[in-house]
Formats: sequence, structure tokens, C-alpha cells
Amino acid sequence: MRILHTSDWHLGKNLEGFSRLEEQEEFLEDFIKIAEKEEVDLVIIAGDIYDNGNPPAKAEKLFYSTLKKLSNNGQRVILVIAGNHDNPEGLSAASPLAYEHGVIILGTPKNTAEAGKYRGFEIIDSGEGFIELDIKGERTIIITLPYPSEKRLNEIFTQELDEEIRQKSYSERIGEIFKNLSLKYRQDTINLAVSHIFILGGETSDSERPIQLGGSLAVEEYHLPQNAQYIALGHLHKQQKVSSRVKAYYSGSPLQYSKSEINYSKGAYIVDVKPGSEAQVREIYFKNYKPIEVFRCESIEDAIDKCKENSGRNLWAYFEIKTDRVLLQSEIKLMKELIPDIIEIRPIISGKDEKDEIYNDLKEKSMEELFKEFYVSSRGLEPTEELMELFLKIVEEEGEDFETCEA
Repeated sequence: MRILHTSDWHLGKNLEGFSRLEEQEEFLEDFIKIAEKEEVDLVIIAGDIYDNGNPPAKAEKLFYSTLKKLSNNGQRVILVIAGNHDNPEGLSAASPLAYEHGVIILGTPKNTAEAGKYRGFEIIDSGEGFIELDIKGERTIIITLPYPSEKRLNEIFTQELDEEIRQKSYSERIGEIFKNLSLKYRQDTINLAVSHIFILGGETSDSERPIQLGGSLAVEEYHLPQNAQYIALGHLHKQQKVSSRVKAYYSGSPLQYSKSEINYSKGAYIVDVKPGSEAQVREIYFKNYKPIEVFRCESIEDAIDKCKENSGRNLWAYFEIKTDRVLLQSEIKLMKELIPDIIEIRPIISGKDEKDEIYNDLKEKSMEELFKEFYVSSRGLEPTEELMELFLKIVEEEGEDFETCEA
């Protein structure tokens, strides 16, 4: 059986207010081609399909149209679980219609798949946390653990006989679940696991929403199912193997979602596996459709030159500029004309005292002057006319409210 493991698409995600849907659409078109070229039997999407629980309509449309093409009219099986960014109920709402297209969607740890024969596969058996499939005559048993928050984890251990387990740590309880579900594995089946969790020791980035609080929601690698032939994980955005004991991998996100990820190669895993044999894992890599770059410039002139050098490229840009003065609006305008998608311009003003003179002679300056000086001090830029108008309007409205209260 050939498996394609991916995760953390984060459809609908913005980069500090800039939409990434165009890049995501390009990636998904290529992803479908990869599945076709590699003749993949099973696609595992290990959570964080969307960037939040209420995704934009365009993101949802993109997801469902991708599933339809990816499944090849139900001939290719797709297993989807929810991540910590997803709304599990919203994600799994389409499950009844999805089966006929070869798609199995599980939102919470307690969700179960519906047994039956479908176009290109059969769900032979299923229950809370596991599913047995027949795909083209090959049997696979998959442990399925969508993002298990503390609340969802407690819902699993509800009986009195489980009280002792409920007193254990988060990692230990995850281990108990995996241990019990591993009993479903057989010698004649391909034994897999998929989950959206944080494995202690995994390398993180700035674009992930933490699911561990002081390490309390982190899972030790020895609590993973030790007899699984392959464990497909979601949550961390760097493609990586996270266990020396078992074949447990994070596929990572398909795009760079923050400047902390600019040195990451983005991709997925192709897994070839048979019953009773070791899984063969191969990395594949995606295009960098619109790279994030950080330009560290020695002067304003240097920054403008870098903009001219890169004006023909499609990229997201951050600028850090050493300077002894404030950037003029005309200079900022020129930079953005050369590179339209500049995310941030951060001047590093030399000789600037942390306790700026902005706070001196407060009584002698107007609110407008104080705001301008504060903005320049904190940002190194002059505020735009639109921003000044908005600020003064707010000040005026607040002043009217204050006078009304006094009256």
C-alpha cells in the first residue's frame, strides 16, 4: 500500500492580514498531481485543515473541490482528522456525503466511521479511535486520534473504573488510549496511526498555535503506539521525524506560514508498507510558491536598492533598516511600488535613547504632535494622513464623551 501523509494546510490563513489562498490553491493543484503521479492508495491529512473554526467560504470551497479531485471519484481513499485549529463538528458535518467520494472525516476522538462498502474501498470495522479498511484487497487498521483537548480526553474516560487513569498525566492518558487501541492490530494487516498532538522534543515555529501549556499537553514519544508501522502526525510545521523508537513523522505545513519558517523545506511523506514489514518512508518536497524573505539593510538607500533588485519577484518581504533618521512616506511608497507585498518595514534608528524626549514638555505640545512623536519613536516611521485622521477623530469622540459625563 502506498500512503501520502500531509497536514496543517491552514486554508484561509493570512500573513499579517495578507491572504494566502492563491498560494494554497497552487499547492493543492500540485498536490493532486503528486497523488496521481505516485499512484497513491491512501491520503492521510493529519489535522488543521483550516486556520480557524470559522473558515471563509472560499477556503471551504477549495477544500471540498480538492477532496473531490484527489479522491478520483472514490477510487482513492482519503482519511481526514481534525486539528486544534479546526471546528470538529463543522469539519465532520459533510461526512455522510463524503463516503461515496472515498473520504473519511473524523472530528473528535469519539467519532466513528460508518462501516460499509463504498466505491473504491470497504470499511470493515470501526469504533471510537480505530478503523479497519480494505483498499484494493489490502487490509489496514488505523488508530485515529483527532486533536484530543483536555475536555475531549476526559470524555473518553467517563466510567468510574477509569478514575485511576483520569488522575494520570495528559501524556500517560494518551499512552493508555494508544496502548488499548493497539490491541486491534494484527499480523496480517498494515498497522498505522494518525493523530494531531505535540510530541515532546519536536521542533516548533512561530506560526503554530500552542496546544501545550507549560508542557502539560505534550506527549512523550514512548507513549506512542510502539507496534505501529507508521505514525502520521499533524501540528508542527517543520517536516521531521520525532521518535527514535518508532516511525513517527510530522509532515509539516505545505507553505511557509511565518518568517520563522524561511529555512524549512516544505513537503510531505510517501510511505510504502506491507503487513509485517518495515515501512519505507520517502520525503517529497513542494514548490515555494511565494517565499518569505527578511532583508537586513545597512541604510535606507540600501533598502531601496534591494527593492529594485527584487522588484520582479513574487515574494513576501520584511525589512530591517539601520538608519539615523525617520523614513519618509515617499521612501516607503517607493519601496512598496517596487515590492507590493512588503509585510513590515522596521527601522533601527541609531543613537536612539530608550527613554525618548517625546515625554518632555507634554503641556507645550498638542495631542496631534504627541501622537506623531510617539509613533515615530516606536515605529521609526511617520504616520500616514489616514492614520492621523482616524486618531484625531477618536480623540475628538472621546473628548465629547468625557464632556457629556462631566455635564
